[in-house]
Amino acid sequence: MRADKLHVTLAGREHVVEAGTTAGQALELIPGENGPSPASAAIAAKVNGELRDLACPLADGDTAAPVDTGSPDGLAILRHSTAHVLAQAVQELFPGAKLGIGPPVENGFYYDFDVEHPFGPDDLKAIEQRMRQIVKQGQRFARRVVTEAEARAELAGEPYKLELVGLKGGSAAEAGGSGGPAPWASTEETVEVGGAELTIYDNLDPATGEACWRDLCRGPHLPTTRQIPAFKLMRTGGAYWRGSEQNPQLQRIYGTAWPTRQAQDDYLKMLAEAEKRDHRKLGAELDLFSFPAEIGSGLAVFHPKGGMIRKVMEDYSRQRHEEAGYEFVNTPHITKSTLFETSGHLQWFADGMFPPMEMEGAKYYLKPMNCPFHILIFKARGRSYRELPLRLFEFGSVYRYEKSGVVHGLTRVRGLTMDDAHIFCTREQAGAEIKSLLSFVLGLLSDYGLSDFYLELSTRGEAKEKFVGTDEDWAHATEALREAAQESGLELVDDPGGAAFYGPKISVQARDAIGRTWQLSTIQLDYNEPKRFGMEYQAADGSRQQPIMIHRALFGSVERFLGVLVEHYAGAFPPWLAPVQAVGIPIADAHAGYLEGVVARLRERGIRAEADTGDDRMQKKIRNAQRQKIPYMLLAGDDDIAAGAVSFRYRSGEQKNGVPVDDAITEIAAAVAGRIQV
Repeated sequence: MRADKLHVTLAGREHVVEAGTTAGQALELIPGENGPSPASAAIAAKVNGELRDLACPLADGDTAAPVDTGSPDGLAILRHSTAHVLAQAVQELFPGAKLGIGPPVENGFYYDFDVEHPFGPDDLKAIEQRMRQIVKQGQRFARRVVTEAEARAELAGEPYKLELVGLKGGSAAEAGGSGGPAPWASTEETVEVGGAELTIYDNLDPATGEACWRDLCRGPHLPTTRQIPAFKLMRTGGAYWRGSEQNPQLQRIYGTAWPTRQAQDDYLKMLAEAEKRDHRKLGAELDLFSFPAEIGSGLAVFHPKGGMIRKVMEDYSRQRHEEAGYEFVNTPHITKSTLFETSGHLQWFADGMFPPMEMEGAKYYLKPMNCPFHILIFKARGRSYRELPLRLFEFGSVYRYEKSGVVHGLTRVRGLTMDDAHIFCTREQAGAEIKSLLSFVLGLLSDYGLSDFYLELSTRGEAKEKFVGTDEDWAHATEALREAAQESGLELVDDPGGAAFYGPKISVQARDAIGRTWQLSTIQLDYNEPKRFGMEYQAADGSRQQPIMIHRALFGSVERFLGVLVEHYAGAFPPWLAPVQAVGIPIADAHAGYLEGVVARLRERGIRAEADTGDDRMQKKIRNAQRQKIPYMLLAGDDDIAAGAVSFRYRSGEQKNGVPVDDAITEIAAAVAGRIQV
């Protein structure tokens, strides 16, 4: 091969190109199938599996593939590029603003700024207007590799960027910026560092070619700002630098960006619907739960109606677990520190635990997990292989010290009730047990009205130092979970590095009524906790063997699952879950006694019914019942009483008149017993 020629592989086919050819130029050689080349929609490239700008020069032997904005990688690049435009606009309008980080996140992006005053609504409007001007200009994103000294010189007025430069000896990254294991590896609360080089991206004026703005960033980016089709700034908030309350609080601007205006419009409509369904708002309106300031952040109290929903959820779950061969246990809320030292939680999970209490010369902790307690129940006496699999189940209260910034209604609390099960089995039983368990989990979730699922397999990934156990055990556990997940027939998404410290896990992801995804059940296969606790059972040959432990939370937590159901149903629970299933509404006071008799008969059938005998007029009582989203309203006047009937009104507003009382009771009881969705 001549020095001025390169062999590169594009879409599986080898091509010869000139030396100096960029990824974008090479991708144009890929032929389109009955249409334009895929390169026409490319905004970046994957070169040897790594995301790169289209302007990246190729080397001999490289493999390249196009990345478009319809892909997850392309969408992240679009959003991160829009975050840079946001930062440029802010610094042009607020020259004293200091830059934090600006990564893409789910459904959008954000950027953090150190500014003298918080941003207001008028500021957001001005910033968005300036962003649109930058987009229209078509400024070009240009990457430069710099030394640490050069980066420090260029970023001398940016203290937060300089801190990133200093991390790990100068190979630092913003979330989604230069260095780091992957461009989008960081969460909102962490900053990943690593990598071999520092890079700065300049935004170049298309007319002069001169830099208008620059940022420390790993990239890649769109070729130009003009390739940002649709974006909108959403809101502002406070955020501690690098997620630590010990650091300065910065001002965060959140935005969203999409490949098309239609996609953005659909997303904004979904957000509007989500706002109507917000479980915190509905929880107050329906009198389900509250968070008294006197108790503390993230600690909920459930009112009678919310308590009734919890009771029904828990009772049905207990019934199903009993049918599936589980045994019920109970464990205390606190324990000596030695238990969590043995389990490893004090080493691997200490940041998520409340501070200890000193009593009788020992440290006691509120428990963040139930699993070590269930292990002690297993170890309370000798066990035989004939008892395995042993399935232990508990609605156990646990406590986790979530940061104040992430506490959110019922879906992120500090005191929660885990529907926790731990299954102890032989190594040979593990595969079949996981398959049966996954089927059980999906079936029970479906009974609560969720049916659109996919699975996520969280594995150890490459960062082995964050996990305990042997390579052999991790490989066997991961393969057993993968096989069970694949056998389910559901979509399976890999999540490298997302495992628990003691083992891999399957997470059941459920889509709700408006298409949002919620992580619900988790199934974890654990070889390491049994080893740490010295667990044993007597095998058929008389030898002492170590059991395998399966951790399983079906709801995830009762609190979070209830919050998800409130939003899924928009507060209009199906009759079997509704705190009040039927209400009797008399047309006049004279009819109240008749309806109280109907309500008494409903209660004899186990229906949660009440009669509204208050002073309000009938129409007001109907409106009240509709606001409370009660599934059935039974109205009665003179004609109904004479016929032994009721007017049967549904939550939808539909009404049937002259329904015999026996028929009305039968219909309601059947809907409740059959868990019918109405």
